[in-house]
Amino acid sequence: MTGRNDPCWCGSGKKWKKCHYPNQSAAKKQKTSNLKEEYLKKHQIIIKDDKQIDGIRKSCHLATQILNETCKIVKEGVTTLELNDFAHKLHEEAGAIPAPLHYGNPPFPKSICTSINEVICHGIPGKYALKQGDIINIDVTCILNGFYGDCSRMITIGKVNPESQLVVDVSYESLMRSIAILKPGIFISEIGNTIESYATSLGCSVVNQFVGHGVGVKFHEGPQIPHCRNSIHIPLQPGMTFTIEPMINGGVREAVIDPKDQWTARTKDGRPSGQWEHTLLITDDGYEILTPWER
Repeated sequence: MTGRNDPCWCGSGKKWKKCHYPNQSAAKKQKTSNLKEEYLKKHQIIIKDDKQIDGIRKSCHLATQILNETCKIVKEGVTTLELNDFAHKLHEEAGAIPAPLHYGNPPFPKSICTSINEVICHGIPGKYALKQGDIINIDVTCILNGFYGDCSRMITIGKVNPESQLVVDVSYESLMRSIAILKPGIFISEIGNTIESYATSLGCSVVNQFVGHGVGVKFHEGPQIPHCRNSIHIPLQPGMTFTIEPMINGGVREAVIDPKDQWTARTKDGRPSGQWEHTLLITDDGYEILTPWER
């Protein structure tokens, strides 16, 4: 067998490693390029390059900072509009754009989402003043230099009832358990399977009308990330960025969309709902949490 330091078989007089030795780096780049094209064509999934990942990471860190600072002013008597205006100002100061503002059809009217008690997601900030016993999810997505970062957290106001505390805790644990299994090669379906197995074991239900999603270059990209059991057998690949944001209900899983604002999603039975959210990056050997808030 020819060794790397032996004369090349072509007669050039050079060592094999300097002449016709296989260019493994080029082969790896070609394989990566082919995979990116395949995933974009077949699954509408953008596998990010290093430059895009750097931009997404910076936007995610800013979104985390804005979320954390906004959560610090949450207390009894504060209105959700005050939370919105505070977060909007932080976006402006950082040179960022709040992604929800004017998004969709009809256009979302505010800069963050504030979902209280039985509101599952897409709650619109307004005059409501927080009171003892409330639970609230604050969802921040910012655009920084064209890249998106997306995250959310739950806050409890004083002492809350057992069912409200349950959905807060189960939604958090569901998120962290699903993140723990992430690595290249596992199917997207394993995320939802992990979440639903855990949540239902504690008597909760998992919303199936809303999903996590690819994010980074756009607000919403492929793939969809269902939080319930599903059959999306797409293997995770390094360079994929997406959210996991399990919505966990104390009662039935069904949501009802407010017919007036066409955004606010409430539980069908009026029982509480909880949600936490991270943006994740799949790495060569696992994952990176791009929105490193702490509970």
